[in-house]
Amino acid sequence: MPNPFRRLLPIILACALPLAVAHAADPATPPFEEGKDYVRLSTPVPTDTPGKIEVIEMFWYGCPHCFELEPSVREWLKHKPDNVAFVRIPVAFGANWEPGARAYYAAEALGVLDRIHEPLFEAMHQHKLKDEDDLAAFFAEYGVDQDAFRKAYSSFQTETQLRRGNQLAQRYGVQGVPAVIVNGKYDVRSPRMFEVVDFLISQEVAPGSKSG
Repeated sequence: MPNPFRRLLPIILACALPLAVAHAADPATPPFEEGKDYVRLSTPVPTDTPGKIEVIEMFWYGCPHCFELEPSVREWLKHKPDNVAFVRIPVAFGANWEPGARAYYAAEALGVLDRIHEPLFEAMHQHKLKDEDDLAAFFAEYGVDQDAFRKAYSSFQTETQLRRGNQLAQRYGVQGVPAVIVNGKYDVRSPRMFEVVDFLISQEVAPGSKSG
């Protein structure tokens, strides 16, 4: 005896498939989960870039995970939206972290940060630069006068920036690096770091959202 269900099966499947696809592609379902992929800060921190969405990366030149993340940072920066300000903050959670942070601010003050940042990252891991003397010799390889480097390395401006960076890390509750903070509100904690960053940026510019 013919099974009537067999004749109905194609019809049932044809009706069910669009529903399944619609459910899977439901735009109301966020692609990333709060508490898992990112954490909303209990107390938002005011940003320093009015009119733009601020993305902060806190890092240490000697951190292997920061070093591994750096290519992803560079790739993301190639396509960074114009309404986003990206800020790097080298933190110094210990005495051995401080030389790298000072070197970053010295490079910024001397106007060589853009061309020295990536090579400095590599040198910190390949040659284990440890102190002011090592760093002065490294900067000299890029045409920076060693006396000028040492002056910037120990300047009041560098001291101030170093202290402020550590204070910001405390305000954000950062306990390790790399740490990425979006608009003073979200701490990103996903392996898909910059996918989550882009998602949070889109949330900040969505109708009804408040940035800054």
